[in-house]
Amino acid sequence: MRSFSGVGAGRASVVEGGPRGRSSRAASIWAAALALAATAFACSTAAAASLPTVSTGGAREVSYGSAVLTGSVKPNGADASYYFQFGVTKAYGGQTAIADAGAGVHAVSVRLPVTGLQPLTVYHYRLVAVNSAGASIGRDATLLTTKVPLSLQILASPNPVLFGGSITVQGTLSGTGNGNRAVILQASSFPFTAGFQNLGNAELTNATGGFSFPLLGMTLVTQFRVVTTTNKPVVSPVAVEGVAVRIDSHVAATRRRHFARIFGTVTPAENGMQVGILRITHGHGVLVGGTLLHPRDAASSKFSRVVPVGPGVYRVLVRVTSGAQISNYGGPLLIR
Repeated sequence: MRSFSGVGAGRASVVEGGPRGRSSRAASIWAAALALAATAFACSTAAAASLPTVSTGGAREVSYGSAVLTGSVKPNGADASYYFQFGVTKAYGGQTAIADAGAGVHAVSVRLPVTGLQPLTVYHYRLVAVNSAGASIGRDATLLTTKVPLSLQILASPNPVLFGGSITVQGTLSGTGNGNRAVILQASSFPFTAGFQNLGNAELTNATGGFSFPLLGMTLVTQFRVVTTTNKPVVSPVAVEGVAVRIDSHVAATRRRHFARIFGTVTPAENGMQVGILRITHGHGVLVGGTLLHPRDAASSKFSRVVPVGPGVYRVLVRVTSGAQISNYGGPLLIR
């Protein structure tokens, strides 16, 4: 090792070949050299990175509105990200979220979901991967979304209906090909032992899948459903239509002061059922008297009860537990 003496005595020597025995200025020069070498190494490493290798795979879990796109990415030693482009043409226009494929040297399987698709539509898609060397684009692939499955929803109204009244069962057939489809109304009436039976003829849905079945003369609590005539029938949920007893109520004066006779008839006959006479106070019924239904004729029952009254509104409540019909209120009775 050579050393070079300085001009004046006592000066430190600068030693070639390493940091040992260096002056502070020499140490700074050494650190700068190391930093420059590290930067050069990093640049040479980045320059040496290869583009990722990508392969567009198949589509999985394809439905009428979504799918899962798959493929593989080989990062080639540099951290890589990937995403899928998709659209109804090769111009794509849509893009999934971006995900990380790592920095390995082996191919890894990747998959990402895509949503918001239209039914019975061909979509193009391809896999794109990016690392420090640039982007690689996979081949174009296609998928065909499925049709929207048919489904039925129905509503019976008014519900409940007065005994002998008319209703309408209406609804919508939704899904691909829902227009101009034949649907049939089925019913099962109390006591529901016969099961569902067809009511009348099939009806064709309109262009938007709508349909309507009018029904006259409702007398029993009935379950309704609508079914399609397809090879594999589509069945709607069951709609239960309540049939309320019809109450004809009246009020008459008595010889007793502050008392009145509440009387009337109930159709159909519900002999033995409870009758409550209520005074309506602040929107709530307060019981002032009660009785039972008695036979009037084959089609109806009757009731009558003298109760204490004051000025106000009164109503009759008939509680029905037979299951064939449901309970109901009579019209308001005004006592002055």
